[in-house]
Amino acid sequence: GAAPPGSQDPPSVRLWSDYLNVPLHPRSLHVIRQYLHDGDCGCLEAFAQGESLLQDPSCVEELEDRLHFFVEECDYLQGFQVLCDLHDGFSGVGAKVTELLHDEYSGKGILSWGLTPATSNVGVSKDGGEPTPGLACTFGMPKAGLFFPLQDSQSSFYRLLNTALGIVHLSQHSSLFCPLSLSGSLGIR
Repeated sequence: GAAPPGSQDPPSVRLWSDYLNVPLHPRSLHVIRQYLHDGDCGCLEAFAQGESLLQDPSCVEELEDRLHFFVEECDYLQGFQVLCDLHDGFSGVGAKVTELLHDEYSGKGILSWGLTPATSNVGVSKDGGEPTPGLACTFGMPKAGLFFPLQDSQSSFYRLLNTALGIVHLSQHSSLFCPLSLSGSLGIR
């Protein structure tokens, strides 16, 4: 049969945002050009990289302008919800955003959600032999599914460090911080 209207063909889907069918206000989006999926600098993998993005005065000014645009539209602002990944450099971005919100709107609630992917043993060999087949292999694209294959020790260290720093900083500037993961280990093995 024919595909339902609005559905994506599997080859054209590379990222979670390819499934995003919700129209977002143009001022609610801020593209970090140097860290696009095919960008110059590669991926945003360290907490300090994300944190340094919001050290740039032009980036902070643009973020504040966009934030003030929406705040001025509110009749009665009660607070903010912040969702960010904990396992990569976006934990640093989220930490700086919550710090900015805490400083600018100290009387408002800030509910922060720290998101981590579930890990799987896909692509990891326990005995040095062939990698374990599984669900993530069927997706054919890393980070597109619900599971992350385990990676080398440096990547695991970055994930652990990013998660720890993200939890500490987000907790410090939030009224309530809630880590979310599909596994009990916050995506860390």
